[in-house]
Amino acid sequence: MNPTRTLIAAASLAWAAFVALPCVGQDADDKIAALTRDQPRPTPVTRPEMKQMLEDMKSRSERIPLPPLSESEQADPDPRATSYEGRLGTLYLPASSGVRSYLNFGGYSPRRNQGSPNRLIPEPDPTLALDYGFKTRLFWIASRANNCQYCLGHQESKLLAVGMLEDQIAALDSDWSAFPPAEQAAFKLARRLTLEPHLLTDADIDECRKRYQDREILEMVLSVAGNNAINRWKEGVGVPQSTSGGNFGGATTETHSYLTATSEPFQTAASQVINASPGSGGGKFVPTLVNQNSQGDAPSVSEQLARCAQREPRLPLASEAVTREVLGELAPQGPLPAWMRLLANFPVAGKRQVSALLAGEQELQLSPLLRAQLAWVIARQNGAAYSLAEAQRRLGDLGQSAEQIAALDGIGEPAGSASPGEKETALLVVAKNLAAAPVVLTDAQVAEAVRLAGPRDVVQTVHYTALRSLFDRFTEAAGLPADR
Repeated sequence: MNPTRTLIAAASLAWAAFVALPCVGQDADDKIAALTRDQPRPTPVTRPEMKQMLEDMKSRSERIPLPPLSESEQADPDPRATSYEGRLGTLYLPASSGVRSYLNFGGYSPRRNQGSPNRLIPEPDPTLALDYGFKTRLFWIASRANNCQYCLGHQESKLLAVGMLEDQIAALDSDWSAFPPAEQAAFKLARRLTLEPHLLTDADIDECRKRYQDREILEMVLSVAGNNAINRWKEGVGVPQSTSGGNFGGATTETHSYLTATSEPFQTAASQVINASPGSGGGKFVPTLVNQNSQGDAPSVSEQLARCAQREPRLPLASEAVTREVLGELAPQGPLPAWMRLLANFPVAGKRQVSALLAGEQELQLSPLLRAQLAWVIARQNGAAYSLAEAQRRLGDLGQSAEQIAALDGIGEPAGSASPGEKETALLVVAKNLAAAPVVLTDAQVAEAVRLAGPRDVVQTVHYTALRSLFDRFTEAAGLPADR
């Protein structure tokens, strides 16, 4: 069975179940549990329904079981350290890894110094040129396309904090003509990079090139790639929507609500950001679709790899000499990979991103074979040819045959056959569905992976999937040729 059709059918069931649930505000905990237990969440089509889902997701259940707070944790004065996310990082991720590593190109709010005095503010990169509000609009589009309510809620609050009005935010969803042509081109790129990285073409970059410099295009690509990573982290581990609106724009109390008034023109306007197909249900909700799965509509693996070996980069790479100067001890011996040379265009943020990606390979407790298998499965979902070539090379170096590699495409399918054990298969299912679209991964699949592999390996798999989803997007957008 076509894996994309399987996911669409499952999403259709979730949509049908959703519209039959009790009215808003009634039994919210049970409602959200029903939405996320064993089917993907449906996608709201209109703004009022989108806001309602933002509010409802405050009641979602955390997916990863945690032990009781230790004495040292109870004594920690920083509430973020004892939060669900904070403890996931402390207990299960290396100190150099975590959510911050996804957002090296996200920019910093003008209000960043008004937060906790304990919050570390990374050194800014003087070569980053794009406006924080503009990047936040791109983040909003990525989160809306991915149906990630946690991140979408935060971007709503951040956009209000930088001075956008409710109707301007609503226009991000349904009327891009309200924005300058330059931003419209960037919005289109962000949406495609989020939903269809394997379909991104030279024309998408060239359209932006009419209005932006190459370094600016690369900056927005890296920013959106990081947005996709954090969408997958938040959804993968099941972080409940913030009750305070993320503490942006002065929203700092438990009384914060996303249920603000929507102007009449936007009350029924259908989103142009979400991934919906004709005849998929219409109305106020549609099934969450997955169209970036390369197994459904992209060339064969051999074709992808052959094209990747011959293509020219769409965006400039730094020279090997400059890259070594930027990366210092992070640069390996021998020819430098193209992805490092791409990131070296940004001496501070780029080096941080290289460090984070290397930490994902060197410091997680997942075995080298499992990481390579995960990289393959994730790249297949994204149709990311450069990443696929890298994963194939790693798997070959680890002694995997062509048949064993091909069998990974059957992970999670009823008729599929694969060589990994039960534990590894459960983790590969987590990665496959999370890579396909953040809300395709269900509570039941996470619970099964926790049962078989334990919470640490599940959390590390989610983190690794987020990092590889970031990697796949910026390498594919840049059209990097396979390293020789």
